[in-house]
Amino acid sequence: MILATIILCICMYLYFKIADKYNIIDKPNERSSHNEIIIRGAGIIFPIACLLYFFQSNFYYPYFIAGVVLISLISFFDDIKTTKNSIRFIVQFVCVLLLFYQTNFLNNCHYSILIVALIFAIGILNAWNFMDGINGITGLYSIATIATLLFINLYTTPFIETELLLVTIIALLIFNFCNTRKKALCFAGDVGSISIAFIIIFALASLILKTNHLEYILLLAVYGVDSALTIAFRLINKENIFKAHRSHLYQWLVHKQKMSHLKVSFIYFLIQLAVNFILIQFILQSENSIYQSIIILILLGLIYIALKQKLKNQHQEC
Repeated sequence: MILATIILCICMYLYFKIADKYNIIDKPNERSSHNEIIIRGAGIIFPIACLLYFFQSNFYYPYFIAGVVLISLISFFDDIKTTKNSIRFIVQFVCVLLLFYQTNFLNNCHYSILIVALIFAIGILNAWNFMDGINGITGLYSIATIATLLFINLYTTPFIETELLLVTIIALLIFNFCNTRKKALCFAGDVGSISIAFIIIFALASLILKTNHLEYILLLAVYGVDSALTIAFRLINKENIFKAHRSHLYQWLVHKQKMSHLKVSFIYFLIQLAVNFILIQFILQSENSIYQSIIILILLGLIYIALKQKLKNQHQEC
């Protein structure tokens, strides 16, 4: 892992040089929570980490790796020049199928379940991308999820190659060093948010299939509640959900409550870690963990609604 760390650090340094030379930058728009022009696409370090693992492991998980590379390429092209939504969704569809084939899910489920799983997985990919809007949030939140998956893999139920999770955490730590700061040196870009989500989906799917505990989906609970309820409220308000916006709770906390990017990112990180700890305890110690998991989701949803309403009332009073 020392060699992998050195290689990934060098790759990040070289990418900074390339991005600076070829003007691969993020310009602020109506959805942005930043005002400066910053290097974009540094999340390319995540698929590079997967490729390092692939060659070191003598080509383990070939279909998953093919999916990571393909989905990262289309996402990186989108970072450079906007790609049609139809093309991106087609590529995401193919890549998720490759992921499902790697986990044997594709060959062992009814087509109706497969369709639901495909829609859900593609939804997670794009939710991760939409949630990537402030310094630190993608890197920290992804570490909370991957680190929990590593803990489960090492101490409760082995379900995936440990080295893949370790090299992903190394890549996340390097990215966080550059991004989780008051003035970020770079952003993950679509290539980063989509690829790390793809890695997480693969690991999570492997865990759920190994244990038959669908409750592990709560390892994505905080992002899931924010994304799902934000879409729901936008639909209720008859807004175009495909149009750029600042309607996520984390965006309201930054723009309406004037909280710092890092404070909000650490709050999301810590809440998800707390949920993960409680979830693992429920699964290990209770036969009714599915009901307890539903209670956690309801509580998170109520917290989201209460905070949104409070911020909305404060804004109206001003």
